[in-house]
Amino acid sequence: MIPTSKARITALGTYVPEKILSNEDLEQLVDTNDAWIVQRTGIKERHIAAEAEFTSDLCIRAAENLRDTHNVSLDDVDLIIVSTTTPDYSFPTVSCRVQKHFGMENVGAIDLNATCAGFTYALHVANGMISSGLHKKVLVVAGETMSKITDYTDRSTCILFGDGAGAALVEYAPDQPGFESAIMGTQGSGGIQVYRSGLSSRMDGTELEGEGRIVQNGREVFKWAVRTVSAGIDRLLEQAGVTLDDIDWFVPHSANLRMIESICEKSGIPLAKTLQSVQDMGNTSSASIPLALQSGIQAKQLNPGDRILLYGFGGGLTHCGLIVTWG
Repeated sequence: MIPTSKARITALGTYVPEKILSNEDLEQLVDTNDAWIVQRTGIKERHIAAEAEFTSDLCIRAAENLRDTHNVSLDDVDLIIVSTTTPDYSFPTVSCRVQKHFGMENVGAIDLNATCAGFTYALHVANGMISSGLHKKVLVVAGETMSKITDYTDRSTCILFGDGAGAALVEYAPDQPGFESAIMGTQGSGGIQVYRSGLSSRMDGTELEGEGRIVQNGREVFKWAVRTVSAGIDRLLEQAGVTLDDIDWFVPHSANLRMIESICEKSGIPLAKTLQSVQDMGNTSSASIPLALQSGIQAKQLNPGDRILLYGFGGGLTHCGLIVTWG
């Protein structure tokens, strides 16, 4: 147990848009087919936001789902952390739009961008804020509208991404803290391997492509993720003083089913003990872990008291892993 941890995850909610983009639909857009996509990614379909539906809309729906499912109040939330790489605007932040919708008073609101590692980063920050005594109840939301920054003429990336959001409450719980161990890491030199251009069109002397769309060197990101996450899992277990046998569920970022399979094989985690959301929702960036957790709850696999290993990783390149007790 982290000696200073005084926080616990107490509730979860999720939301995905109604529109579904299937592999068969993608066959009409680019030179691809269902068998090719499934073989390489494991993805069958993904949810896509409507033209006038943005990340803040998804985040609000996820938070409403959390509130209504668990019959909890959000009025006394004192900090909102939204993880997103696809905000509605450069500013105001998505967290400010969430605050506006719920009318929370005396609440801080920040957006955090750690790309696909954003949910675990946000949970880590929420734990720190509460354990330090600065806050008591933090609403963590991860929301993405990846479809709005995807190039649907590029068959290597457009088959991957979907939209969705997840929300978690992290509350002061000094007698039953849920956070056991945490690690973070960054390899900024690998930033060129997956990016979205912005105000600058160059990175480390290289002219960027994509004009605001996702550009990815899938092979290099795959190799980095398998190597880095496998090593990170060992560090997490050692820090917590537990073994793989003590872990009930592994919940990695759902980037690609083949990547998850490789991480499991290298780390020794059985695929049967892994929760993922990629098959039915695609790669939803920072929203993929809460969506996977929700799928585990709905399937009656994930239960209160389970020890879970969460691991986010992605653009930056950056990663963050946590071992937590659920519920």
